[in-house]
Amino acid sequence: MSTLDSRITDTKAILERIAADFTPAVFASSLAAEDMVLTDLILRAKLPIAIFTLETGRLHKETVGMIAKVREIYGYEIEAYRPETAAVDAYVAQNGLNAFYDSVEMRKECCRIRKVEPLNRALAGKRAWITGQRRSQSTTRAELAVQEDDPAHGMVKFNPLADWSEEDVWNYIRANNVPYNPLHDRGYPSIGCEPCTRAIQPGEDVRAGRWWWENPESKECGLHVVDGKLVRIKQTA
Repeated sequence: MSTLDSRITDTKAILERIAADFTPAVFASSLAAEDMVLTDLILRAKLPIAIFTLETGRLHKETVGMIAKVREIYGYEIEAYRPETAAVDAYVAQNGLNAFYDSVEMRKECCRIRKVEPLNRALAGKRAWITGQRRSQSTTRAELAVQEDDPAHGMVKFNPLADWSEEDVWNYIRANNVPYNPLHDRGYPSIGCEPCTRAIQPGEDVRAGRWWWENPESKECGLHVVDGKLVRIKQTA
């Protein structure tokens, strides 16, 4: 059995265990390549794991288009959670539309309004949530565990692709004809909101295009952070 075959088998087993032991569980999809792998695995197996995305209001049209692509190919409607209109309007009125360029604090406040608060609503009442994070994506994720306690949300968090390489992800996508965001073909290995993501140059870190004006150590949006630190409080075997 190849390394990828072994990883697929392990990932399927993790997802099946989540479905059996942690219902209701949800998968938070960014609609990027890793998350399309998990979407394919979940929907092919018809697992009772709901899939949602955070529609921040500033995503690329190609990213938003992936919702329709999943509907077309899998017959599944990904639920979109959006920020509170009043909070967005207040931020823009007080600070300007693109205030996130002014400081890390202003950028994180934008992320809080557009991503963190909607995530909290999406996770309310759930026992576990799933992400497409991988260890090799960035220095901030080097210690990523497959299963973690998430004290911020009072539940278990799973990262089933933690030990997958980028090559694994793309080999799976190509072998299984999995739809993917066309921005990946234009130099975007990591995709977030449109103004906060750029294409990268050959040899750059895969997340170099995210919040490209900041230092690498600050490049997290708050979805996986508590009190300024990554949620790595307790890893569960």
